[in-house]
Amino acid sequence: MTDSTMTPNDAFSSNSSASDGSGGDVASLLSHAREDARQQQLPFAGSLTPVDAWRLVQLGAATLVDVRTNEERKFVGHVPDSQHVAWATGTALTRNPRFVKEFESKLKDKAAVFLLLCRSGKRSAAAAEALSKAGFVNVFNITEGFEGEINETQQRGQLGGWRLHSLPWVQD
Repeated sequence: MTDSTMTPNDAFSSNSSASDGSGGDVASLLSHAREDARQQQLPFAGSLTPVDAWRLVQLGAATLVDVRTNEERKFVGHVPDSQHVAWATGTALTRNPRFVKEFESKLKDKAAVFLLLCRSGKRSAAAAEALSKAGFVNVFNITEGFEGEINETQQRGQLGGWRLHSLPWVQD
């Protein structure tokens, strides 16, 4: 993992597996995530850290898809230029029964690499499983999510997550 004081450029260049931006490094990152998924018996292609996910997005090797609610994106923040298909809706997080159809309509290529982001990595894992069952073969979960896990004082943002790693995000 990276130190929380790193800038996105520091995080991008800190891991030798993708520091030169070559396609072989993309393949290495994805291959490693797939192998971990096999070992953990995950029902989708694999999981990536926020830093590795950002690296793939910056290399143009993947599309980041935020599966959080519209409310979360608006009031908590979101990654610029990310796609959005809500896994659940509203403050009650009611499961979106049209999620797969909406995803297929917006992001048609079932062979493309998609990186799913939610608050902590749990909903995005469920979304990745649903998409894998629908024939999307390169769907990866972003571990830690946007805000990370909740800590012992019932707060998010201190135990991992996209924002903690100082990766790009904006708030409306």
